[in-house]
Amino acid sequence: MYQKILVPIDGSEPSNRALDEAIALAKLTQGQLKLLHVVDELSFAMAAGYGSASTGVAGSYSGDLFEALQEGGKSILNVAEDRARAAGVSYVSVLQDSFDGRLSDQVVALARSWPADLIVLGTHGRRGMERLFMGSDAELIVRVAPVPVLLVRTPQGAKD
Repeated sequence: MYQKILVPIDGSEPSNRALDEAIALAKLTQGQLKLLHVVDELSFAMAAGYGSASTGVAGSYSGDLFEALQEGGKSILNVAEDRARAAGVSYVSVLQDSFDGRLSDQVVALARSWPADLIVLGTHGRRGMERLFMGSDAELIVRVAPVPVLLVRTPQGAKD
């Protein structure tokens, strides 16, 4: 049961809470975590700022920005690895960059190819207009995932 647990992480509070749950599950089942951080087009665009001269992969600042996002991803993975190691849980890390589709597409593709038994991910719990404009990768993953998905919400009032 749940021997291969996929955990997409981004360093946010919901992501960290999901990692805690995944570590607890992996300890119970003696399973393995696959820690995933994706540098995708949305994270790149958000970091670059829409409408600025640095947007677009070919922009003069985009190489530096992309490298910074990758370094940030490596740092997020290192912190997660330290937590898994301290808990005595087996893990593998993946830093993936993709400008081909949404984060949810990348998570579902990896869940299929690995193949995962469970996906554990944090959710911001956005509602209303904020959810409409920001979208919900968690919701898309739940809809199309080939395996069960455990959503871990941030408590009401917590900052992420």
